Amino acid sequence: MEIPKKMIGMVLEEPRKSLVLRELSVPDPGPEQVLIRVHACGVCRTDLHIVNAELPDPKLPLILGHEIVGTVLQTGSRAGQFCLGDRVGVPWLGYTCNQCRYCRRGQENLCNRPLFTGYTADGGYAEYTVADHRYCFHIPDGYSDVEVAPLLCAGLIGYRSYRMAGQGFDRLGIYGFGAAAHIIAQIAIYEGKQIYAFTRPGDTDGQEFARRLGAVWAGDSSETPPEELDAAIIFAPVGPLLPVALRATSKGGTVVCGGIYMSDIPPFPYRILWEERVVRSVANLTRRDGEELLAIAPKVPVKTEVQVFTLSQANEALNLLRQGQIRGAGVLQIHAKE
Repeated sequence: MEIPKKMIGMVLEEPRKSLVLRELSVPDPGPEQVLIRVHACGVCRTDLHIVNAELPDPKLPLILGHEIVGTVLQTGSRAGQFCLGDRVGVPWLGYTCNQCRYCRRGQENLCNRPLFTGYTADGGYAEYTVADHRYCFHIPDGYSDVEVAPLLCAGLIGYRSYRMAGQGFDRLGIYGFGAAAHIIAQIAIYEGKQIYAFTRPGDTDGQEFARRLGAVWAGDSSETPPEELDAAIIFAPVGPLLPVALRATSKGGTVVCGGIYMSDIPPFPYRILWEERVVRSVANLTRRDGEELLAIAPKVPVKTEVQVFTLSQANEALNLLRQGQIRGAGVLQIHAKE
């Protein structure tokens, strides 16, 4: 298809302000980049953290969005991984230096000089975007564009958090049953785990949603589960949940903080950490995480629950997410797949 000169995008011009619909120039791909016609882009809680200025120093003006699904329209001179017409996914991790000590020892998610899609580089709240071909993924068949978009961050960070929780455990608690949780719960159940789901107090719909997905128990975050947890993942950005999860976790268990941002953690007694309990955070993702997730998702099969919005409804989607009113994941549908 002929590549247009102009496109429409939703732009963050100033933190704590609504996004603005703008006509923009279609970007030209660099040597390692591909130009993508965006079909869908997930609406992630990280986008909210950027808008709310909870994550510092974003590129401004900025096109948000890092759960991008689209078609390759043009490739740079050294971007040989994809062909024109390929359907690709673009995640949060958009570039690493491959030279710092973290990159050299296989920890590219901790790179000292990274670029992040929709944060320090423009993302997918637009009709077209460019991305480094080395950090894009082939999208598995069997998923529509809007169904697969949440896998590219909610799924990826959820998957990394799940793997960081350890191996050989049976009972997994998940605090904050949103986009990441509803994906990872399905994989954990597929692998024989028992899921204990914790929602914000009073969210009985969220608890029923968790039970429908196969959770053996669901309650609010102020409740004590009927069994001790072997591991827990906290997706809600609520620091006081950490001591709550530690108290619910058995000896030798691991509590994983799965968000890029969390409010301050209050002081807690050493005795709830003692007995070799482990607290750890998860930062970003690696390309290996993406390859593994996109390989296992069709086998489960992971089914995402999505609420679809148009590009111009991006502010509405973000506000509903802020209010906890999106079940599963919100997704902007931008271009229908041809």
